[in-house]
Amino acid sequence: MNTSTANSTVVATPKSKRPVKAPLWRKIMDCIVKYGLPLCVSIGLIVWLFHKVDFHEVKQAVKDGCDYWWIVLMMIITTLSHMIRGIRWGIQLRAAGVKRMPVIAESVSIFGAYSLNLVFPRLGEVWRCIYVARRQKCPISTVVGTDMGDRGSDLVVVIALMVLALIVAHPAMESFLTHYAIGRDIDHIVDDPWIWCGLAFIIFGTWAVCHFFRKNRYIGEFDLDLSRIWQGFKVLFHMKGIGWYIVLTLGIWTCYFLETYVCFFAFPFTRRLIEEPGLAFGLIPGLVVFVFGSFSMAVPSNGGLGPWNLAVMFALSLYGVSDAQGTAFSLVMWGSQAAMLVLLGIFSAGYVVYDNRRHHIGNTLTAASQA
Repeated sequence: MNTSTANSTVVATPKSKRPVKAPLWRKIMDCIVKYGLPLCVSIGLIVWLFHKVDFHEVKQAVKDGCDYWWIVLMMIITTLSHMIRGIRWGIQLRAAGVKRMPVIAESVSIFGAYSLNLVFPRLGEVWRCIYVARRQKCPISTVVGTDMGDRGSDLVVVIALMVLALIVAHPAMESFLTHYAIGRDIDHIVDDPWIWCGLAFIIFGTWAVCHFFRKNRYIGEFDLDLSRIWQGFKVLFHMKGIGWYIVLTLGIWTCYFLETYVCFFAFPFTRRLIEEPGLAFGLIPGLVVFVFGSFSMAVPSNGGLGPWNLAVMFALSLYGVSDAQGTAFSLVMWGSQAAMLVLLGIFSAGYVVYDNRRHHIGNTLTAASQA
């Protein structure tokens, strides 16, 4: 009886559990969308940027007026923000049932992810989920869910910052909406009721497709991704340490803002925004530049290269900074952060190798003692 049951299980398992291989064309398209498209976006926007501005003026702006001590301070703040993000993610992971990690391991998960995103966009998110799942020996789906929730909470903060910018920087935002073509287009979209009706229809249609065609393989995968996002986000409402999570979130985004604000002191053309009356010591233009840059990160690119530079340049132009000066500011800030991320990535690679060896030796000693 037991033998027949076992045999039937062995025979049935391959049929029910056999993985379905994706066709070659789909793998190629996935690679193009994940890696080729962001690279093309970055290259295209950078080429357009250098056609729009005089590169000699950009070099002169950097050569004549950049105080690199402020840039070094900005790089230190960047590192601190990633450490805080790692600690915050650790709270969410523990709430989802993942064992506690050392603070250095939590930080490395962020260092490595951001450094990989410089070369392969979004690959860093995949790596940090796999790294944590393997290190902590927990289900990858659980880690992915917390990662989705981590990004979801950031989206809430970005939207709140946009609302704050609209309130405190109303003159600059109104100038953007009335004097620039893209601003007028956005204003028209917001005031058009058909746009909102169309958006509601898309949301309802997406729900209907996911509900009535959920047995379809591709719809099922999409529905699973949405479920992971919700599960990862939902844990924020009932987990232990929610107070610390909120404090750390404020710490992350304060550091992000300070990265931009500190760089204002590095150049004379942005330093004048700090001294100019009515701009709250440069905090208002700093907020506008920060919000524009944050929203640009939604565009797929290599570490924000291209979209972020254009967004920062455009935001600075609202306060009278020339395109060449805004480009100099964005390139120095982005390049310095990228250099810091490369160093942090090298450190992360070394730590992962060391940590793996330490765990391997510990497991070997444990097995020997038990034998």
